[in-house]
Amino acid sequence: LMYFWSRKRLQQGQSSGPDALDPSDEHTDTEDNEEEDLGVLDDQRSIILHLLSQLKLGMDLTRVVLPTFILEKRSLLEMYANFMAHPDMFLSITSGCTPEERIIRFVEYYLTAFHEGRKGAVAKKPYNPILGENFHCSWNVPRDRVRPLRTTTSTATAPPTTTGSSQRGNSDCYCVRFVAEQVSHHPPVSGFYCECKEKKMCVNTHVWTKSKFMGMSVGVSMVGEGVLYLLEHDEEYVFTLPCAYARSILTVPWVELGGKVTISCAKSGYSATVTFHTKPFYGGKVHRVTAEVKHNQTGNIVCKAQGEWNGILEFTYSNGETKVIDTSKLPVIKKKIRTLEKQGPYESRRLWQHVTESLRAGNMDEATEHKHRLEEKQRSEGKQRAATKTPWKPKYFIKEVNNETHPGWSVHLLVIGFSFQKQNKN
Repeated sequence: LMYFWSRKRLQQGQSSGPDALDPSDEHTDTEDNEEEDLGVLDDQRSIILHLLSQLKLGMDLTRVVLPTFILEKRSLLEMYANFMAHPDMFLSITSGCTPEERIIRFVEYYLTAFHEGRKGAVAKKPYNPILGENFHCSWNVPRDRVRPLRTTTSTATAPPTTTGSSQRGNSDCYCVRFVAEQVSHHPPVSGFYCECKEKKMCVNTHVWTKSKFMGMSVGVSMVGEGVLYLLEHDEEYVFTLPCAYARSILTVPWVELGGKVTISCAKSGYSATVTFHTKPFYGGKVHRVTAEVKHNQTGNIVCKAQGEWNGILEFTYSNGETKVIDTSKLPVIKKKIRTLEKQGPYESRRLWQHVTESLRAGNMDEATEHKHRLEEKQRSEGKQRAATKTPWKPKYFIKEVNNETHPGWSVHLLVIGFSFQKQNKN
C-alpha cells in the first residue's frame, strides 16, 4: 500500500484551536533515556526462545505481544521527534542560494538525522503508540547556528558548540515546532509534522510500520513518505525512509538500517538516491551509507557521500571540494516539552508514564501490567466505536483520497501557528 500527500500550501496566521499550546509552558527536556548496553539475560533468553518457537519466517509481528523487557523508555512518536535533533541543519536547507545547494543541504541533514534517533547501541523497541496518542515539542535554534552559505573545505567538521538555546532570548532564536499523532491502529500509521514559521518551511510525513520475523532478526519497513515544503522557493521535496533491522536478538541485539531511499524535487529537477548498506554475513563494515545527488535533465552528479550514518560522513562536490561531518560530534539541541501536569491525557509521556517509571525501577511485571491496561483500554474503546458505528477521527490529520493513488494522511489543523489548506489542482 502506497500513501499519498496531496499538494498543500502553507498559510500564515495563528490557528484558533481550543488547545493552542503556550510556548512559555515548555521547558528544556532533561530526561535521560539512554539505554543500558547489556545483552539478553538468561531468563529473558528463555522467554525469547519460547516466543521464537511460535513464529514462522516472514510472519507479520504487528499483533504479536512482545516481552516488556525489550521495550525502550519512549514512544515511537517521540523517536520521530528525535530525527530533528539537529534543527539548525534542517533550517539551513532553505538558506541555500540555488536548487542544487538546497537539495545537497537536505541530503546532508537527512544523513545526519538517524543517529540521534537511537538510544544506546542495544536494539530496543519503542512503545507502540495507541490510537489517538500524540506528542508535542519544540526547539529554539540560535540564529547564528543557521548557516547562510554552504561551507566546503577539505577539513570541514561539525559546527562549534555554542551557548545553549535555553539560555538565549527567543529573539536570538528561530522556533521549530513538532506534532505527531497515531492516526490508525490497523494498520499502524503515524503522522508527524514539523515547521518553522519564520523560515517558511515545514515537513509533513506519514509512516506505516510493518514488522516481520526473519529468524535471528526482526525487520521493520517504514512504508510511506514525507514532503519538505520550502515556501520561499515554492519547492517540494518528496522523500522515503529506510528499513530497520534488529539483529542478534538472542545475544546482544543491535540495530542497522537498510534499503534504498529517494529524495526528489519536481520543480528543480534534482533528485538523490541514498543507500543504507546492511552488513554482509562475512566481513564488511556496519552502518555504511552512500548517496548520490544528480540533476535529472543533464544526468550530472553534483554530490556524492559515503561513510557511516552514525559515524563519519564524507561529502564530495562536483567542483572537487569535500567536507567531513562526524555525527558523533554534532552538537545536539535539546527539545523543549511541557511537564506531565500540563500535558493532555493522550500525550505520549503522560500516557506511558507508569510504564516508563516501572521500567526505570526494573520492575518488569509492573511495567507489563500498566502496558496491558493501556492496550485493554484501546481495545474497549475500539469495540465501543464498532458497536455504535462511529469512525475514528484523528485530531491533527485527515485521510485523503486521490483518484490516481491510494489514500493518505495530511495535516488539517495545527495548534502551532500554521495550517494547511487544500489547493485546487484544476
